[in-house]
Amino acid sequence: MGLQERREKEKDNRRMLILESARSLFFAKGFKDVTVDEIAKLSELGKGSIYLYFSSKEEIYAQILLHDIEMFHQQAIALFNKRKTAVDSLFEFSYLYADFFLQEPELFRMLMTFMLRTDQLGLSEEQYKNIVATTRKAIDVIGNILKYGIDSKEFPSTIDIKYNQFILWGMLNGIIALYIFTGAEGKRRERIYSSIRSALTIHVQGLKQINEDFFDNRKNVYTQFAREYEESVESRLLNGGA
Repeated sequence: MGLQERREKEKDNRRMLILESARSLFFAKGFKDVTVDEIAKLSELGKGSIYLYFSSKEEIYAQILLHDIEMFHQQAIALFNKRKTAVDSLFEFSYLYADFFLQEPELFRMLMTFMLRTDQLGLSEEQYKNIVATTRKAIDVIGNILKYGIDSKEFPSTIDIKYNQFILWGMLNGIIALYIFTGAEGKRRERIYSSIRSALTIHVQGLKQINEDFFDNRKNVYTQFAREYEESVESRLLNGGA
């Protein structure tokens, strides 16, 4: 290994050390209560060294979200590529999404803070748009599954893919939010899985209906829920953060 290559590897290792230290602090104390001094101390680096790699605490936060959301996206793509039935893929995607956050509950808090309180984070426009674009890629996997279901004749061609992918994503976030921080920790996964199974079964039944009037009625079950999500995330995710 040459000198330049060794230096680059050392930089990458130090950068990852900073991100891991910040990640543990954000998870333990929340974004607002963590300082760059604390990140530097946990990383066993000088404060000035932090700024050699990141321009601000906000950039560190953004990089953690980007890394973890992209990691989930890759897992979701691998699941989709197995090419099971669309219905099975929807259930497996949902359980994968839940498990991803059950392993790191504070990551879910970070994502929801970004979605609902972006103005409090002080992110730059570029950081904001990068997180939006990465999140959208993960959500689009649901759309890909729905399209596959149409192509395989599991779902009628009349379904609105974009509408339903956001409904399902919102549904998952709502269920996870209900249980991930409450109740006996050992039962949280079971409660989340059970709720996902019940809600997704109803939604899939609606998707499979040939009668469009029935399908419209099924959509009404989610009207209020959908409206709330559309108001909070549509401008960010449907329009790519513009």
